[in-house]
Amino acid sequence: YQPAPLSEKTLPDTFVVQISALYKVPVIYSIVSGDQKGYFIIDSSAGVIRTRKNLKLEDFPVIFSVRARDSSNASIFNDVSVSVEVIDENDFSPIFPSSLLEKRLEENLPATQIVQLKAQDNDTGRNGFLTYGILSGDRLKFRIDEATGILYSTVSFDYEEEPTEYQVVIYAEDDGIPEKKRGYCTVVIKITD
Repeated sequence: YQPAPLSEKTLPDTFVVQISALYKVPVIYSIVSGDQKGYFIIDSSAGVIRTRKNLKLEDFPVIFSVRARDSSNASIFNDVSVSVEVIDENDFSPIFPSSLLEKRLEENLPATQIVQLKAQDNDTGRNGFLTYGILSGDRLKFRIDEATGILYSTVSFDYEEEPTEYQVVIYAEDDGIPEKKRGYCTVVIKITD
C-alpha cells in the first residue's frame, strides 16, 4: 500500500489508508513492525489506518507492516507493507540578507557583473529552490541570471549624459507548493564619474 503523501501539517486522527484482506471469516488487523515512533494507529476490525500524532518531516518516509490474522486462529495470517511519505509544506518565504544594497558602477564600462544576490529559504526540496528576477527597474540596462542571482549591466553608462542613479528591485521566488513565495531586495546602482 502506498497512500497519497501526507502534509507535514497533517493533524492527529487523519485518515491515511484502509487495509482490506479477503478472507472467509473476520480478520484482526494490527501494525506489527516499522512504526517505531508510533505515528499510526489501526482499527483492528475495519483496517483503517489513521495518524496518531503530529508528523515530523525528517522521520519520513515510514514503511511499516500490517498483519491481518484469522480472528479464531492466530497462526493464520498475512502481512502487507505500507509506505507513507510526508511532503514539506512551503512554510518560508525567501529572505535576502539585506533588503537594500548600494553599488557603485564606473561609467564607460562594457556590460559587466554588478553584484551576486543570494536569498535564503528554510524550506527543503522544491519549496527551497530559488530563482531570481527583476520586479522593477530598467530592464534594458540591467539583467539578472535567474539561477545564480548575478545582476549585470547590459550597456555602458555615461555619467554626464544619463541618470547617475538607478533602482532595480530584485525578487527571489521559490518553487513552492501549493503556492510560490517571494522575497525582495532593492539594489541602488550609482554611476561614478
